[in-house]
Amino acid sequence: MPSETGKTDMERIGLFSEMEYITVGDKYVSPFNRPFNEAASKNKQMLPGGNKEKSATQAGYFDPVFGRIFEGESYLNPVQLRRRYRMAEAKKNLGDKPFLPSSGDKFPCGIGTYYGTIGGPYPYFSVQTKDKVPYVQPGKNLYTNPGKKGTGYGYPNLTIGKQYPHSVEFYDVGKINFKKISEEHHRLMKGGPFKLNLYPREYFDMNPYHDEKPLPPLKKERAPVPVQQPFKPSSPGKKV
Repeated sequence: MPSETGKTDMERIGLFSEMEYITVGDKYVSPFNRPFNEAASKNKQMLPGGNKEKSATQAGYFDPVFGRIFEGESYLNPVQLRRRYRMAEAKKNLGDKPFLPSSGDKFPCGIGTYYGTIGGPYPYFSVQTKDKVPYVQPGKNLYTNPGKKGTGYGYPNLTIGKQYPHSVEFYDVGKINFKKISEEHHRLMKGGPFKLNLYPREYFDMNPYHDEKPLPPLKKERAPVPVQQPFKPSSPGKKV
């Protein structure tokens, strides 16, 4: 319905035309005859442009113009700069030729020599020894009692206490005592060692399969009789 301003409802919504209805007026299409993806065979399709490969042209890059790192920077040649520096330094020379010394450097010919030096040898670095006062041994101290001779081993009366008394000891005392004890032990024995008259038996039973008799001689095997003619059935096997 038109409002007070004179516009219809469709104009106030802002649409160009009224939307179509989905079910009213549409023709019935059977689901069996309906093609699959019908929109794929109509009108133009969306075609990608493909992968861009890098080449000498700018088509393989995102930017339209190749961006350089050192844009507008001047080129410097280090070899040319060294030549210019040498030429500038050569102009400072007073003469045409470079300065050369009258003679070369002198080198020493060995350790301890002063050949090639300016001042010559120094007496402070000489190998000669200085004069020294002869050594005089100091005198000995006073002794109240002369020292005892000997180191203590083999010399009597050199210890603080009394001298240990000397006692004689036999060389084989343990062997002699054992012999005496052994003789006394054998003297007290009445006879020989005690022995049982029983037959000794082992902890386990004897082996019942053990036989002390000698084994019989080995039997000679008969030579196999060679087959003159192989066996052949009378008729072949029946098929299934």
